[in-house]
Amino acid sequence: MSVAVDTSRIAAFPDFATLPAEELNELAAAMREEEVDAGAVVIRIDDYGAAIYLIEAGNADVLDDGGALIEALGPGETFGEIGLLLTTQRTATVIARTPMRLFSLSGQDFDQIRPHVPEVERSLRRLGVKRAGQ
Repeated sequence: MSVAVDTSRIAAFPDFATLPAEELNELAAAMREEEVDAGAVVIRIDDYGAAIYLIEAGNADVLDDGGALIEALGPGETFGEIGLLLTTQRTATVIARTPMRLFSLSGQDFDQIRPHVPEVERSLRRLGVKRAGQ
């Protein structure tokens, strides 16, 4: 059984800090907390997956299909939104550089709350479009 994530922990993320309280509550209730070991592959390029991840603690490397570093991610950042919203295919590989604490939102859970969280969807779309254009 998983425990709902406290809304204040989600509100600490810049992309979600200004969400209306109702949407923040919906999002937090749908999130799952995960611990990831250093060196673990969180998502792999070309895999099919629909989950977004928020980094509460730790660092990750985002790699292209040749294994080159695209960007480094740390606390307060997110990844996986392109696979969640724009395609179902992963566009990069993300590997934990350090032990990490993540919040995840599965595509299935997102689909259930989607009608109630238009601002969440707008925030994720902005993020995905910005990242896809890099």
